[in-house]
Amino acid sequence: MVAIFLKTLPFFALIALGFWAGRTRFFTAEATAYLTKFVFYFALSAMLFRFAANLSFWSVLDTDLMLAYLAATLAIYLLATAVAFARGIGVEQAAIEAQCAVIGNVGFLGVPMLVLLLGEAAIGPVMLILAVDLIVFGSLVVILITGARDGRLAFGVLRTVGLGLMRNPMIVSIALGFSWAALEWPIPAPMNEFLAILGGAATPGALFAIGASLAGKSAERLRVAGWLSFCKLVLHPAAVAVMVLFVLPVDPYTAGVMIAASALPVAGNVYIIAQHYGVAPHRVSASILISTAFSVVTVSLVIAWILEGGVVTWGLPR
Repeated sequence: MVAIFLKTLPFFALIALGFWAGRTRFFTAEATAYLTKFVFYFALSAMLFRFAANLSFWSVLDTDLMLAYLAATLAIYLLATAVAFARGIGVEQAAIEAQCAVIGNVGFLGVPMLVLLLGEAAIGPVMLILAVDLIVFGSLVVILITGARDGRLAFGVLRTVGLGLMRNPMIVSIALGFSWAALEWPIPAPMNEFLAILGGAATPGALFAIGASLAGKSAERLRVAGWLSFCKLVLHPAAVAVMVLFVLPVDPYTAGVMIAASALPVAGNVYIIAQHYGVAPHRVSASILISTAFSVVTVSLVIAWILEGGVVTWGLPR
């Protein structure tokens, strides 16, 4: 456990450094926004495309994996929604809370950390999970919020969702990378080196940006935020574990990657959605702050359990 904690510590140390820079105003909110934009549109997109394009697409595509993750995630999504309704809140806030309960920081934190800790073979399952999060649940929250406000599901809502997906650089880079891999085209050496250099900025840039953005978050509605953080850090990976180990079993290595990816803290893009639609942004802010702080321990525990429990079978380093 200590060895795994020491391996994850540099990632969270970069987040802490960004938090310090944001809290002391050495890095302003405007600077954080531009850094996030650079990582989101350029560095992370280059990393995702390069990883995807260098994969063997037909061996990575796993519908059982996607179905298992979708089913487990949907179970926790419905649980969080039911608890929200039981507290007497409406569809809009319930949709945002459910999003907090299941959508982890897979893009900015999961891709660089899990690939380094679990090996490059983790990139395929991680990107399939990221695709499910962005396409299925990223669309669902927009449909629920706009549908609740309009009282009906209009064609314009579906058009907005579709355009949003096509403009999301993570979705575009993954789709283009997988398409390149499916065609089995080799990446020209200069292009591959360019993507490697640009993508190399994704890990430190993304982690620093996470910390700097957390510096502006407030810790209000702690009781609800604590419940949502518990859903994300404990219930979500537990549900995924049950699904991939017992209900719809996948190979042990892939199962470990999926459980680790589902144990990540609440994603920052949930706050962007909440702020854009004006639905419980402070609640989301607190959930991101609390889940990220506790994930220093919980993510280390999950990864240690994965590595120590399957090191011989999976061939992963201790």
